[in-house]
Amino acid sequence: MNAGARLLVLMSAEKEIMKLTRADKGAVYEFQHKFRTNPHSAGLRLKQLKGGEKLWSARVNAELRAVLLHIAEHEYLLIDVKHRGEVYDDLSRYAYRVNRVTGGLEVIDLEPVDDRVLGRMVPPEAAPLFAGYEDDVLMALGVAEPLLPHIRALITEDELLTLIDHAPQLTVDVLLALYDGKTVKQVREQVTEPVRADDVIDPEDLAAAVIRPGTQATSDDEVLQAMLGESFERWRIFLHPTQRKLVEKRTTGATRVSGGPGTGKTIVALHRVAHLAAALDPDDSRILLTTFNRNLAADLRTRLLAIGGQELLRRVDVVNIDRLAMRLAREAGLGAGKELVDEYRIIEYWQSFLSELGEARWSAEFLAAEWAHIILGQMIDSPADYFKARRPGRGRPLSREARGEIWNLTERFSSWLDDRMVWTWRQVAAHAARLEANRGTGTPPRHRYQHVVVDEAQDLSFAHWKMLRAMVPEGPDDIFLVGDTHQRIYDNHVMLSNLGINIRGRSHRLTLSYRTTRQILATALELLSGEVYDDLDGGKDTLAGYRSLLRGGKPTFHGASTWEQEKDLVAAQVQAWRDLRGGSVAVCLPTRDLAADIAARLRSDGVDVVEIGTDGPLRPDGVHIGTMHRFKGLEYRRMIIAGVSDGLVPHQMINSLRDSDPKRYQRERQRYRSMLFVAATRARDELAVFWHGTPSPFLTHRLVRQ
Repeated sequence: MNAGARLLVLMSAEKEIMKLTRADKGAVYEFQHKFRTNPHSAGLRLKQLKGGEKLWSARVNAELRAVLLHIAEHEYLLIDVKHRGEVYDDLSRYAYRVNRVTGGLEVIDLEPVDDRVLGRMVPPEAAPLFAGYEDDVLMALGVAEPLLPHIRALITEDELLTLIDHAPQLTVDVLLALYDGKTVKQVREQVTEPVRADDVIDPEDLAAAVIRPGTQATSDDEVLQAMLGESFERWRIFLHPTQRKLVEKRTTGATRVSGGPGTGKTIVALHRVAHLAAALDPDDSRILLTTFNRNLAADLRTRLLAIGGQELLRRVDVVNIDRLAMRLAREAGLGAGKELVDEYRIIEYWQSFLSELGEARWSAEFLAAEWAHIILGQMIDSPADYFKARRPGRGRPLSREARGEIWNLTERFSSWLDDRMVWTWRQVAAHAARLEANRGTGTPPRHRYQHVVVDEAQDLSFAHWKMLRAMVPEGPDDIFLVGDTHQRIYDNHVMLSNLGINIRGRSHRLTLSYRTTRQILATALELLSGEVYDDLDGGKDTLAGYRSLLRGGKPTFHGASTWEQEKDLVAAQVQAWRDLRGGSVAVCLPTRDLAADIAARLRSDGVDVVEIGTDGPLRPDGVHIGTMHRFKGLEYRRMIIAGVSDGLVPHQMINSLRDSDPKRYQRERQRYRSMLFVAATRARDELAVFWHGTPSPFLTHRLVRQ
């Protein structure tokens, strides 16, 4: 009986397969299945290629042949699919090496690079792009050795972009970082070290190399099945070596992955869930995948289903954090019949409450924030605890007597809300955290989940983290969180180590953006200039090394005298982009009223408008319109940010805090910067920024004049 074989598919081969006709893609899928069942079947005609050492070929159909690299006795790597007349032309075109940094197997087709880079005349006065770097320096950084002669010949940016289209990922990352002006030390720290293999590398051991994260290959039949449906999305299958290493790494405790927008943090979280689920025993607890926004939670469920199907979803509880807290409260019989109000409306309740009391010593805004962020935010249960509580970011110091007055007012306010059958999401979270903590103190303690994975971790509150800590037993692979504090759009600031979540020594950064162009990225980073962001554990976070492989046009900036004139500009830009008939378009605004106004204007022009609600856009087509908060987790080919005027971004209401509460004023300014940063980084190809009157102070003169 003939034994089957393990067949892996190289990422570059996938690119070639995608160029085939639908019928030929189907033939490749059938070949893959047959080869795994019996590679020595007469119909496949498997044979070693002359002069190719480990290179073999096999029949796909009458016209196509698969080029294979023989890894081990029953293991092959599909590296190319060629017409039968091309397979035997020049086998030296294929160079394969074990990378000395990642330990992964790299296979390069040198022919396209030879033709486009080496096959042209070099002007004698032209200076090679990488003349200042010795071969051993480049190889130590991870550059593929077979490409060194081609790298030496590069003299223009276009040639560099041609080469990296055919180069392994680490080579791409290193060359672009050097070309962008990074020092060798910076490239080593930011690009090379994060993907360095943990074990000893044997350059002759292809079997060990092919299973390392540095090898971008898959053995999943769903790759080609998806191709047949013409709905293939590489994120479902392929991970950058840096990402894959984090997905598969066994940890000794809570682990954090940070990185700028578009670096694949959510992708890492999703694949981490799938990786953890694959190792669960049938009787193990489920995995929790959670995030702050409801629309993001819905998107996570959809993408997780695409990765692992219903079988994976059965092992995973995908729910947004507030709904999870509400579930726990309902289990305990709390809150029946109560109306939930958000933090914006609760100020109105405070105003009514204080008016009834005739209380004028404290403003509704101050008391609402103190109650939400300190008393509820830190789950303070007694005046004694409040007297000694730290109040980071609140700015205004309080005497013991003042704290006593505030405590009494918040106690009375809570009872006042109860009488009106009203409560807030922060109250729900605090109740849920206490309930779960009590559940975990039993003998033996009962934990709901085996693993917890959190997306957009920067947006969760103190009570959310206390609840999550109680839901999972402390130990290996317990909590895996991804996020970026530069994208914090809610005023939740925590120090995880104070909550029993110790991420020190287990924090990792992603720096390569796959979403947006370098030009848009540069603009977005400029929007954050001058701000300092935390790392969720008392230190500073940074976007050092954050970069993109994509290039495009510079973002545009347009001002108008009035809002009516700005609406005209926005409508004209939307029409111009719609005339291109390619890709998604969205318009983002700072307030609901402005969003509604723009939506009405575009509808009057005959534009198909889709407004983004709390659960995201209702459908993918049309021009999407929403506030900055609504765009978290979304992306578009072309993006307009309108209403970026002084007094709107940031809102003028924070000016009252400038003198009375300067620390809170600074935090509010930072939050508005983050919202603008999030909005700008939703754009993949083109970004246009509009304002009326005076532009926002966040739009520096340098940006506006671009």
